[in-house]
Amino acid sequence: MMDFSCFCFFIHSLPSQEMTSLVVEVGICLIGWITLYAILCYLNGCRGYEWNCRLVTLFHGILIVCVTAYIGYVDGPWPFTHPGTENTPLQIRAMVLSLGYFSFDMGWCVYFRTEGVVMLAHHTLSIVGMALTLWLGESGIEACAVLFGSEITNPLLQMRWFLRRLGRYEGALAGAVDLLFVTLFVFMRIVLGGHMLLCELASPRPRLLIKIGGVAMYLLSWVFMVDIARFAWRKARARLPRGWVWHKGPELNGHDGKSD
Repeated sequence: MMDFSCFCFFIHSLPSQEMTSLVVEVGICLIGWITLYAILCYLNGCRGYEWNCRLVTLFHGILIVCVTAYIGYVDGPWPFTHPGTENTPLQIRAMVLSLGYFSFDMGWCVYFRTEGVVMLAHHTLSIVGMALTLWLGESGIEACAVLFGSEITNPLLQMRWFLRRLGRYEGALAGAVDLLFVTLFVFMRIVLGGHMLLCELASPRPRLLIKIGGVAMYLLSWVFMVDIARFAWRKARARLPRGWVWHKGPELNGHDGKSD
């Protein structure tokens, strides 16, 4: 109750001009992502809406991984040792950029009804978490670290979808993409993500709401992990002798939605 009261006081004490500026920036980014999607649909209409939406997703994934990698490894601070610190201008720009994207993608998924509950929960937690971090003015380094860890597998995820649509999913390239995706997911989201969560919970600086959000995101990663483990098991069984092979199951739940 005390932490929530401090949170409410902090929000009410924020300069209205600063909050208005952040809302405007998020709105501009949202319009920018929508515009990029509209341009792709105009220039590449023969591929369909989902193809172009995934191109936007791919572009965001590559861009935000580069930005957050620079934040974590160069600009600082180190997220494992300095959680709960004040947001830097670059951290704010990264969160505003991604908040605009996730708002666009959430609206797209709801409109086209392509995603299940798990992925919608992931998008909701991402939007709420970044909005909360911007409001609080702190813990931006953790938010950027989470963005880096969750989006680093995104280009691989989109690549495997494009390979399937192009009829090239059975080759060696697709196998390498799947293997790299599973390896990166386990290492970044489960191993490093678990270590970061422990650092977050052990530190006295981050607020209770941020810690609760961190736990929720990590638990959601384990929900994804169960589906990915089932997928990896099916892939392994497919390499066994004919009599041992199971029928092909569904795609990666939550990650291969949109029709991720």
